[in-house]
Amino acid sequence: MNMRVVFKSLLFLLGFFSVQTKGGTEVNIATWGKANQSTQAYNWYPSNALDGKNSTCTHTDVQSDPWWKLDLMKTYSVNRVTITNRHDCCSYRINGSEIRVGNNSSDLFRNPVCAVVSSIPAGATYSYSCGGMKGRYVTVNIPGTSKILTLCEVEVYVIFPGNSEPQSKCLLAQIRAKQSLFPRPKCRKE
Repeated sequence: MNMRVVFKSLLFLLGFFSVQTKGGTEVNIATWGKANQSTQAYNWYPSNALDGKNSTCTHTDVQSDPWWKLDLMKTYSVNRVTITNRHDCCSYRINGSEIRVGNNSSDLFRNPVCAVVSSIPAGATYSYSCGGMKGRYVTVNIPGTSKILTLCEVEVYVIFPGNSEPQSKCLLAQIRAKQSLFPRPKCRKE
């Protein structure tokens, strides 16, 4: 088996697990939202950035200020955002893109900037700290003319509060159940 496939599969599986932090449980909530983008080239849909596969990507047409937007359906405190760049060609296209988090849905460029992507090597995944920025919308955009935006994976991590381990485990079980067919457990307050 190709080591690259093994490595990508391992990264995909790790995406289903959460990270326990001092303040709570960090969870990727990107798949809870709905993705959209400014234009679409070929069959490179906005939802491709949320499918857990580094081999499928989003792709806009050549345009001014292309963007990709994730509507999280409600406001969260975003801890960090990870982006996986395309692995085949054109990795430079991501250079200079902005990650924004905010509540403005009509003018995405008014939302505050979490980070600016200087560059991401082909096929690599980089993480950008947003330090608890609050927002319903997470946007990646590239300012300028004659630009193309391509994203292969985007993950949005929030920290759910709860210092007690049983409470955090129950909350995590509820989150996982929401993403599957299993019934949601009830957590008791401590």
